[in-house]
Amino acid sequence: MPRTRRTAALALITAAALALTACGAGDPSPAPAGAGTAAKGTTPTTDVVTSVRRDAGAAELLPEKVRAAGTLNLATSVGAPPGAFYREDGTTLAGADIDFADAVARKLGLRLKRGVASFEAILPALGSGRYDVGTGNFGVTDERRRTIDFVTYINDGQGFAVREDSDLKKVTDLTQLCGLTVGTGAGTTFEATLEENRHRCADAGEKPYEIRTYADQAAVWISLRQGRSDVLMSTINGLRYAVTQQEGLRFLNEYRRLDVGFAFRKGTPLAPAFRAAVEALRSDGTYDRILKKWGTSGSAIRASRISPPETG
Repeated sequence: MPRTRRTAALALITAAALALTACGAGDPSPAPAGAGTAAKGTTPTTDVVTSVRRDAGAAELLPEKVRAAGTLNLATSVGAPPGAFYREDGTTLAGADIDFADAVARKLGLRLKRGVASFEAILPALGSGRYDVGTGNFGVTDERRRTIDFVTYINDGQGFAVREDSDLKKVTDLTQLCGLTVGTGAGTTFEATLEENRHRCADAGEKPYEIRTYADQAAVWISLRQGRSDVLMSTINGLRYAVTQQEGLRFLNEYRRLDVGFAFRKGTPLAPAFRAAVEALRSDGTYDRILKKWGTSGSAIRASRISPPETG
């Protein structure tokens, strides 16, 4: 199956799972911060972007060549709600990342030429010049800042989820995962964190945990439901969103918070304009409306920054 159709098919499987009723009242998992429409089993459809108007001050910060062209090439990683995903038709993109990118483009008076790419392929493609900007819930880390510039727009991070019958409790130390199989996304900060700490199990005389990575976010969830993974490590917002709409799963806890940003090649001249556009969205209320739509108000930032030091 071609990659695009395979991703769409897996997303549809996940969408079907998300259509299940929410977890029962006995589920101790917390609901998403600011949860509203996004946590009720249906995909939010509120239009929070069309009303956004161009901000002259932000647009003036764009390189003259970009203003003249009026377009930017954007790469989007498609995974699961609430970040970026395919609606039930398998072709229409939706999610907070989609809304934020479209709203910023409107503030800058630009048209986006959006392409879909795998998460692990986007950052290298930025360096090669294939794309001008990328989105995919890219956490800002010191390692990534060596080769990539970021403009922050939310604060998300790393967390864990399990099946309801799991004995695993709050994970505060990765050695609690020793002997288990951990599912996560390929090329992510989750995979990097797990790989960096895997030796600690052997150092403690315990069996190392196994890491299973998947290019498609839907496949990560399927691995948990089918028992191929004992626990998932993924985005805090994505995990919280999913477990409130799927029976038999629960969110364990936040493990680490990270700022998330638009990604650019190192030294990009686009960063000041994007930062100004995000600030303009915060000022006119669009920013809060996007977060409320997707049930992620708890991920609001106080100010957009360009390549800030790693948090957490």
